[in-house]
Amino acid sequence: QVSKKLVNSVAGCADDALAGLVACNPGIQLLKGHRVALRADLEGIQGRVALLSGGGSGHEPAHAGYIGKGMLTGVVAGAVFTSPAVGSILAAIRAVTQAGAAGTLLIVKNYTGDRLNFGLALERARAEGADVQMVIVGDDSAFTTRKKAGRRGLCGTVLIHKVAGALAEAGASLNKIVKTVSAATKAMGTLGLSLSPCSVPGSKPTFQLAHDEMELGLGIHGEAGVRRMKVVSADKAVETMLTHMTDPSNASHLPLSPGSSVVLVVNNLGGLSYLELGIVAGAAVRSLESRGIHVARALVGSFMTALEMAGVSLTLLLVDEELLRLIDAKTTAVAWPNLAAAPATSQRGEVPAPKEELKTVQPATSTGPGGQRAQLVLEHVCSTLLAMEDKLNELDRAAGDGDCGHTHARAARAIQEWVRARPPPAAPAQLLSALADLLLEEMGGSSGVLYGLFLTAAAQPLHNRSDLPAWADAMDAGIKAMQRYGGAAAGDRTMLDSLCAAREVLQALRTPGANLLQVLATAVQSAEAAAEATRHMEAGAGRASYISSAQLLQPDPGAVAAAAVLRAVLEGLQN
Repeated sequence: QVSKKLVNSVAGCADDALAGLVACNPGIQLLKGHRVALRADLEGIQGRVALLSGGGSGHEPAHAGYIGKGMLTGVVAGAVFTSPAVGSILAAIRAVTQAGAAGTLLIVKNYTGDRLNFGLALERARAEGADVQMVIVGDDSAFTTRKKAGRRGLCGTVLIHKVAGALAEAGASLNKIVKTVSAATKAMGTLGLSLSPCSVPGSKPTFQLAHDEMELGLGIHGEAGVRRMKVVSADKAVETMLTHMTDPSNASHLPLSPGSSVVLVVNNLGGLSYLELGIVAGAAVRSLESRGIHVARALVGSFMTALEMAGVSLTLLLVDEELLRLIDAKTTAVAWPNLAAAPATSQRGEVPAPKEELKTVQPATSTGPGGQRAQLVLEHVCSTLLAMEDKLNELDRAAGDGDCGHTHARAARAIQEWVRARPPPAAPAQLLSALADLLLEEMGGSSGVLYGLFLTAAAQPLHNRSDLPAWADAMDAGIKAMQRYGGAAAGDRTMLDSLCAAREVLQALRTPGANLLQVLATAVQSAEAAAEATRHMEAGAGRASYISSAQLLQPDPGAVAAAAVLRAVLEGLQN
């Protein structure tokens, strides 16, 4: 099946992507008639070496994102995963030569098509009298035996752009730049790991991976890797990658010894979430530190991608002070990160959390529910919510992210641990405040905040009071706080529908001689009816408000949960 792409046309996607980059970045301009991007200030290279690179599209932000002062002078782009045309490469060389460049260096990834096309353009430019040289970058550390074609060019190429760009900006000669970057290429290794294939626009995925598989050592065009393995944790995956990259029996390994300094690049291959990327980055730093390696700099982001491939590559460049100075040199290239000139470390100090002011402990009162009764009620509420976990998740899938049951179960487990560790406070205000703190800390999601708001506000009328009218006041105060900050009201298809229905009945607690259990039983029935009625409501607040009511068809999970909590409180008091 052909993958979905957000493009205008398959044939025009490479041109459109380059045009979009140029439209948004005044420092880049197109060369008319060619898929070539150049520095807008070409006059700035007069007397300096020009740096040209490129290759197939689909690796964005490479390569055009690295055009700028201190990096590339220009880039020649091919169609997706296709080497650029010889004529366009030659046109780019002519453009920089005519701008007064003191020689041109072509930085080319080690792929047959790129070598051939850039090589032919170089020969033709030399025949015209241009001073042109070429460096082939092969940083792939995947293959354990030597390949005739050599190591593939991967994300390490971006570091070569940076080193060469800093030298060129400082006025270094073409020979000096070639010598330095050629040495750097030999002191560099990259290895990729993917959870999914990619697909060229208009085509099917480049390969297939089972849901429980990952591919080690694949290329940036969807080429197969050296090993297919079961999905493992990020820590284990990173350890596997670094072990493979540095294994002396691997013909393409990078020799690392304790005390070495490296620049680390954690590169998103296109479709990995930045959450996962951060986890991988932390694992890489820790793993390198455990080997005695100094991570002098760490770059984390999307630097050389393979369309939408969900994967990551790790690049290591052995550096000395001179190379590090070139990495740190300023550049205007839009895709180069705002990199701090400081090492990466897993041992950063933490800011101490501010200490909370000690709260005045309210003594237990004999008029409120005792600690033992409170514990029984809470345990019944918790067992009720745990039993409903799957049901609440199912209700939530229609309108949310399907985690309402998980969220309430998380709260229930936290309360269970809390009451087993210490008897809950007997005083109502203290009990509700402690529960609010616990849910705000442990429950998570908007539900945790809403329950925390409710309990915090409800505790206020119960200070030094525990008569029945005080509990009616508490219900009023809790609901008002939820409405004030949550923005919902009765009729909006939220947990407030259940709570507001119960509140109306609980006003009877203000009547002298009211029977708590009788009033509460009626309130629970009203709350349950209100929760069921949300099935036919148009959502006015919360995530469900973005979904057509015709698609909901189920009662609101928050309203169902709130009614269930009230039912559990009643049953706990009746026991």
